Amino acid sequence: MAEADLQTRRKRAYFMSWHRGTREMDLLIGGFADKHLAGLTEAQLERYETLLQVSDTDLYNWITGRAVPPDELDSDILRLLCNFRIDPVNG
Repeated sequence: MAEADLQTRRKRAYFMSWHRGTREMDLLIGGFADKHLAGLTEAQLERYETLLQVSDTDLYNWITGRAVPPDELDSDILRLLCNFRIDPVNG
């Protein structure tokens, strides 16, 4: 894939990360995007884009351990997201 196309996908994913629908998910997913999005490989970005299509409720429940994600969505990116913590001091 061309680098320009990859950058466009990253920008779209970044926007979607910060505009989830609830402030809590904006902070969680947006903060994750701030820290990790630029370093994702193309394959990882594809898995992240898939997670961005999931409802906030389901994604929140998976991240907090209240529910188990379906096997087809359980990935390195979801595990990275589940282990992500917002630093209240440094953002």
